Amino acid sequence: MAYLAEFANFIVGYILPFLVVLGLLVFVHEMGHYLVGRWCGIRVVAFSVGFGPEIAGFTDRHGTRWKLSAIPLGGYVKFFGDEDAASVPDYERLQTIPESERGRTFLGAKLWKRAATVAAGPIANFILAIVIYAVIFSLYGKPVADPVVAEVRPDSAAAEAGIQPGDLLVSIDGSPVVTFDDVRRYVGVRPDMPITVGIKRNGETLELPMVPKRTEITDQFGNKMELGIIGIVTNQERGNFRLQTFSPIQAVGQGAVESWHIVTGTFDYLSNLVTGRMKADQLGGPIRVAQASGQMATLGFVALLQLAAVLSVSIGLLNLMPVPVLDGGHLMFYAVEAIRGRPVGPTAQDIAFRIGFAMVLMLMVFATWNDISSLVG
Repeated sequence: MAYLAEFANFIVGYILPFLVVLGLLVFVHEMGHYLVGRWCGIRVVAFSVGFGPEIAGFTDRHGTRWKLSAIPLGGYVKFFGDEDAASVPDYERLQTIPESERGRTFLGAKLWKRAATVAAGPIANFILAIVIYAVIFSLYGKPVADPVVAEVRPDSAAAEAGIQPGDLLVSIDGSPVVTFDDVRRYVGVRPDMPITVGIKRNGETLELPMVPKRTEITDQFGNKMELGIIGIVTNQERGNFRLQTFSPIQAVGQGAVESWHIVTGTFDYLSNLVTGRMKADQLGGPIRVAQASGQMATLGFVALLQLAAVLSVSIGLLNLMPVPVLDGGHLMFYAVEAIRGRPVGPTAQDIAFRIGFAMVLMLMVFATWNDISSLVG
């Protein structure tokens, strides 16, 4: 009975939050494709949350099959004239479709309609993230603190640079600093990278160069990660901890700002990954997402929503990568078509899709290996 109870707790604590979060993100992404495709006059054959065998579904009056499929790691919208769920064109079948109907196929649609339909998926993910943050900020506000130093850690980068308690941080590398989180966010993705921190002390502005130290930290759930740390701390007296409130319109703007921070943070991490400043072991796959979903669920519904926003932006960015089989790969083909005045040939597309599929598969295997290694470690 103990094993059954543990299994039930695992399902409710990890699998269920994971499926809810991923299902929401997939549904919104595919709904973006679906709505814009329908608006462009393209016929939709199937809308699926999940891959593989159908578990349940129905066919609407437009002939679209809406279904829930067995493998909950993605989804797809299949358009009229597509060969498969990856929107690979079925050129042979297209020749058998009457001329009057070809305009309703995906391949037969005008270039701008195909590009808009493909781009709508990632855009929907970005919009979802903004909406989630806007709802959170409207209802609960945002905790903020002034960027005033209360304590400087011994032997830290800040101590070596001469920062003192009471200093007000006003800029980093020329960008203005408004809250203490601005400092943490900027410094965290720049371990071992020279930065210049602008401070105000006794009415005087100083520019202090320093190098954030690479530091391994462990969060409250035991997850380890490496970040850049300069070694400063604030407190209620110095930082004036408070809850910043927003009107609905302001919340939308702040939601866009938070989503943009995720975008820039992702690119900062990837650039550090390429240059060897950060390890690739922080790239996670479905196992880590499931783990994070369960952990955030223990902190409450708002924390789970915040995770959903982060993942939504990440899915949008991932799909915009110029890799065939991803949305970005399709957009790359359309850009080439716009320049050349004619589509990329079927053979070249087929080869590119095979290479793209192999790249995505390798990335998934690598991410899953990282997931397993983190659990075992």
